[in-house]
Amino acid sequence: MPTSAPASLAPAALHRLRDETLDPEQLAAYNLYITAGPAGLRLGVADARRNKFLVLEEYAAPEAGLSYAQQLAALAAEHDLLGRAGWHRVRLAVHNRAFTLLPAALFRPGDEATYLRLHHALNPERESVHAYAHSGLDSVSVFAADKDLTSWFGQTYPAGRLVHSTSALLQGVVQQSEASGAGRIYLSIGPGQLTVLVMQGKQPRLCNVYSFSTAEDLIYYVILVMQELQLDPDQDPVVIWGDLMHDSELFTILRKYIRHLRFGNRPFDLGYSYRLNDLFEYRYFELFALHLCE
Repeated sequence: MPTSAPASLAPAALHRLRDETLDPEQLAAYNLYITAGPAGLRLGVADARRNKFLVLEEYAAPEAGLSYAQQLAALAAEHDLLGRAGWHRVRLAVHNRAFTLLPAALFRPGDEATYLRLHHALNPERESVHAYAHSGLDSVSVFAADKDLTSWFGQTYPAGRLVHSTSALLQGVVQQSEASGAGRIYLSIGPGQLTVLVMQGKQPRLCNVYSFSTAEDLIYYVILVMQELQLDPDQDPVVIWGDLMHDSELFTILRKYIRHLRFGNRPFDLGYSYRLNDLFEYRYFELFALHLCE
């Protein structure tokens, strides 16, 4: 099973931001967060007591022929934080389309694969199935993840928690939602994938991940969801996070069809090192929101 790789395969960092107050010799004081998906590999470290992010690192997605398990193993071989034991808490979020949300009352432990097969053609040789219960939301996320990746994570961090990226998005949005609020749509945009979350107050009405190749594909899915749920592109606000710029084609077409469009904020009630000040507020939302996942 290819869960190890030589350090020469370790990727170069696209961003490597670190607060000088971080003490690598006191890992029990910190939480480690990892996200892996089409946007690449991202690491975050937060001070557990102060609820403050001190580290953000970003790496490109693995090259063809390599897996995230190999990339993480290679990076851990030369990294001063990744791969070490002793953290207060560790969370890994995977981003893919192989997930579903169930009402907690309908969920029975042990039937995860049965639930997921209704939405995804599961490959038992390459994928493992997992569940994450959203406390306070009366829902359970069931999702598949690459076996090599989950094996590396389980061996490296036996007490770590694996979640789907939509769970981090949902927890972050719930934190920013009003209990009696009207229906609202939230978008998280990454390379070739669009996550759409529609909330009614603090309860999800729809959560799905769509693949797209053009800006026209993206706006088609957004408008389709709004029409299906009787939301009005001229009246209802849309909040977006993700990997796009204000002058990008994706943002331009969204602004053309949606009147009340705005970029989202980082999760509330958390601190962020000044080292992160130059990053757009609407980026890395799921990474930061992992701090809200139990």
